[in-house]
Amino acid sequence: MVNRKQLEEIILSMPNARLDYPFGDEVAVFKVPLDEDDKMFALVQEKGEPIRLSLKCDPQLSVLLRNKYESVMEGYHLNKKHWNTILLTGQLSDEEIKDLIVHSYNLVIGNKDHVPNIN
Repeated sequence: MVNRKQLEEIILSMPNARLDYPFGDEVAVFKVPLDEDDKMFALVQEKGEPIRLSLKCDPQLSVLLRNKYESVMEGYHLNKKHWNTILLTGQLSDEEIKDLIVHSYNLVIGNKDHVPNIN
């Protein structure tokens, strides 16, 4: 299971991704520049266990994931239709987490072709 540092490295490996703290030092916000704005695609709560990762998600896939995994819930303080908050408890594999990060990133940049491989 990935730790915070590894998770940050995975998220920052996305093209042009950057880390910001617009809501204070308790939530790491990962953004990508798009046109004139920076758009969020991942948020990580800085403290507490298990790690809380919030990602943008296709609404139909969001429902599927929430029904399949108890560690996936509606986005915390985010649009409940388009965001999930995932507790990194080991219920989802590292590969599934990486795939959902890529999915979130691609949704934000407008690439709708990527479909996560969730068993």
